[in-house]
Amino acid sequence: MIEIIPAIDLLGGKCVRLEQGDYRLRKVYEKDPLDAARRFEDGGLRRLHLVDLDGAREKHVVNWKALERIAGRTSLVIDFGGGIKQEEDLRIVFASGAAMAVVGTMAAADFNLFRSWLKVFGSDRLILAADVKEGKIAVNGWTQTTGLDLVDFLAGCIGEGVSQVMCTDISRDGMLGGPAVNLYVSLLHHFPNLRLIASGGVSSVEDIERLQESGIPAVVIGKALYENKIKISELKRFM
Repeated sequence: MIEIIPAIDLLGGKCVRLEQGDYRLRKVYEKDPLDAARRFEDGGLRRLHLVDLDGAREKHVVNWKALERIAGRTSLVIDFGGGIKQEEDLRIVFASGAAMAVVGTMAAADFNLFRSWLKVFGSDRLILAADVKEGKIAVNGWTQTTGLDLVDFLAGCIGEGVSQVMCTDISRDGMLGGPAVNLYVSLLHHFPNLRLIASGGVSSVEDIERLQESGIPAVVIGKALYENKIKISELKRFM
């Protein structure tokens, strides 16, 4: 059964969604992200993907107070990403109630540092963010595209102990055009033991069914929930 992970993106303390990671193309859905988190919990969901968009832009964790509030007032298992650039950021995130941290930029920019984090915190607490633009890894809140090939990048990280990867096709994120199923199937062909979390483009229950039928372990859903393209009640079949 595929795991459903709703997303909350934080910008200025509010719950927003961007299109293709563009900060200029934002829409506010909740002034208080705790309201969204409680709605997910009340609907029977157990996980939450919390993204610090301010942190990604400022290059350090910013919205840890929102994380602390949600962790303290819900029972959701939270993974938190955005702005994690040093070990202190990780310690803040975990102290604020996150069960897992999502790290992308630093794995690409300073692999030795990322490898040390894997040793200190363990691969069960770190999710690698593989954000992809035309087959290459993007970093710093998707504002820069590197020359790193996706499969080569993952192979190196998995070789060092990474077991969970959240892969986002940036071109699809926030566009409600359907997920990159073929990309995810290809990645599982290369790395069959990987816990792969699909992210970006999910617009319907049928999209989730396609991912499940393709053997994808987990999926992040954002804009489709806020735009009522998918109702929380429709997700019960996957719980």
